[in-house]
Amino acid sequence: MNDCLFCKIAAGEIPSTKVYEDDEVLAFRDIAPQAPTHVLVIPKKHVSGWYDAKDESDAALAHLMRAAATVARMEGLVESGFRVVSNCGPDAQQTVPHLHLHVLGGKAMAGEMA
Repeated sequence: MNDCLFCKIAAGEIPSTKVYEDDEVLAFRDIAPQAPTHVLVIPKKHVSGWYDAKDESDAALAHLMRAAATVARMEGLVESGFRVVSNCGPDAQQTVPHLHLHVLGGKAMAGEMA
């Protein structure tokens, strides 16, 4: 998608601080972190959100989740714990319409999710 911010980051048109990359996904640091560690994990292929992932293979979606776990391990979050969040749609505060996971950690998280 030509005007998608995350597609431009994945294509290298917009710089990012890469944490992990393979053929299918890219992980990079969030520019407005909500925790000491805040990494976004995106599929390189444009998918608007979970609601638009019906045509994606189960393997591709599982790979996205495994990449989030790899990032957590690389960032040293496994022992203390981490949170993986995906916002879907405007009411959930999805500000970029490209499927992505937030890997958050490095501090004790609040007990409430809402």
